[in-house]
Amino acid sequence: MGKRLAVLLAEGFEESEAIVPVDIAIRAGVEVTKVSVSGSGEVNGAHGIMVKADTKLSELDADGIDMLMLPGGMPGTVNLESSEAVRDIILDVNNKGKYLAAICAAPRILGAMGLLAGKKATVYPGNEEYLKGADYDAAAKAVTDGRIITARGMGCAVEFGREIVTALVDAETARKVLDSIQY
Repeated sequence: MGKRLAVLLAEGFEESEAIVPVDIAIRAGVEVTKVSVSGSGEVNGAHGIMVKADTKLSELDADGIDMLMLPGGMPGTVNLESSEAVRDIILDVNNKGKYLAAICAAPRILGAMGLLAGKKATVYPGNEEYLKGADYDAAAKAVTDGRIITARGMGCAVEFGREIVTALVDAETARKVLDSIQY
């Protein structure tokens, strides 16, 4: 059975930060589930692009996934971090030793929860204060430290996708996918 990635979509998520890594993961053979945090069948991105969800957060089982991904964007990040159910699934995934991936402002959620303490991480500039105890890397586009992947923002979405595929599949597959998209 292939690896499974669940992407949390909250109203106002940054579309490219969700779709670009999802596209790269699918090309690598990863099974992707788009998860609506609000419970709505369609989730509106920060720039008005509507994405159809595959399931609702209330139906997501951490045992059934290998990685949980959080796109950033505003107010998407605020909507993610204000949800107790989102915090619960993040903790469940983390406690089960599975991967967590967050891009743009979303790594601040992991930082505020104490999950980045002692880890190398990056975040969208201006959100560094939330990375409690992290070894902040301002220059990195994407950082993997153990089972946590962070990335700076929309312009880093391809690198974020590479790190996700490297973690879930392998580096050679990630390289082949990026070569195929002329990266």
